[in-house]
Amino acid sequence: MKYRFKIGISACLLGNKVRYDGAHAYDRYLEETIGKFVEWVAVCPEVECGLQVPREPMRLEGNPASPRLLTKKTGIDHTNRINGWCKKRLIRLKKEDISGFIFKSRSPSCGLRSVKVYMMPSTNSIRTGRGIFAEAFIRRFPGIPVEDEDRLIGNYRLDNFMERVFMPGRWKSPEDGSKTAWI
Repeated sequence: MKYRFKIGISACLLGNKVRYDGAHAYDRYLEETIGKFVEWVAVCPEVECGLQVPREPMRLEGNPASPRLLTKKTGIDHTNRINGWCKKRLIRLKKEDISGFIFKSRSPSCGLRSVKVYMMPSTNSIRTGRGIFAEAFIRRFPGIPVEDEDRLIGNYRLDNFMERVFMPGRWKSPEDGSKTAWI
């Protein structure tokens, strides 16, 4: 049996209908390029922390360094719920030994860059930050390669991401887990 690296991925990118409106964001390109070589570990922060599909859209508000996750119309604050879930999920991801993570761009939970953060409730003053789960992941696993799906479309970025994913694994033996080269 051939060893397959594990890569975490936002579940909507694999076609799972977990987005707020019941839709998905299936990324055929990822499935047809990277998908042949890896085992996906699908993650959806909103669904896994107990929110329903469909659900009210959410946005980040406040300080971009530590934003709150609020529903857009009713203002329900889900920050504590998702932060509590993040702590538990990151422990499980550590045990799964993932080698990289591909996040859904611009998502208030999973966006890696350029996620809108509204500075004050009910205003349109915007800065940018990271999604809450993406930020927690990077803090917990600073050495694991991460990328937004929309940045992997060009060959250079995809090649660079995959090289960063595969390099550390060249010192793992898939048979017994020992640190021996298999180059």
